[in-house]
Amino acid sequence: MTLLEQCIGRPASELAEFAPEQLLDLKQQVVDALATAKANADWIDRALELRYSRIAAQARLAAGKDAGTVSFADGDVRVSVELPKKIEWDQTRLAQIVQRIRAAGEDPGEFVEISYRISESKYSGWPVSMRANFDAARTLKTGKPTFRLSTTDGEL
Repeated sequence: MTLLEQCIGRPASELAEFAPEQLLDLKQQVVDALATAKANADWIDRALELRYSRIAAQARLAAGKDAGTVSFADGDVRVSVELPKKIEWDQTRLAQIVQRIRAAGEDPGEFVEISYRISESKYSGWPVSMRANFDAARTLKTGKPTFRLSTTDGEL
């Protein structure tokens, strides 16, 4: 039985008391297990795609859909296949359209969602006086921390 298998179900506070080498071992076992699980999931998903993509395409065509979810039965199994829409808009053309709407005396906000973004790397490169103008509009949010463990000699 692996250390990981022995630790399943233990509270994190108990694991936090483990020796650093044990935590390193646990982390590596989890990384390996996750990679294996992802590879297996991708393999099964490819098999499902090979088996059902043609049937799903026919069902979408019959329903008059380019994308979305279709469902059908394969024996006693109900299969639902979702093909998400991924719309991309040409930003240059949208800007031209917004200018035409504004020139016609209309409010482009009624037709187009306009947002502003600033690259963090560009912001960081600005002089302090320039950044000060934007600081009130900037909020820093952080995500979940990521911990990487390795031996001090760099080998795992």
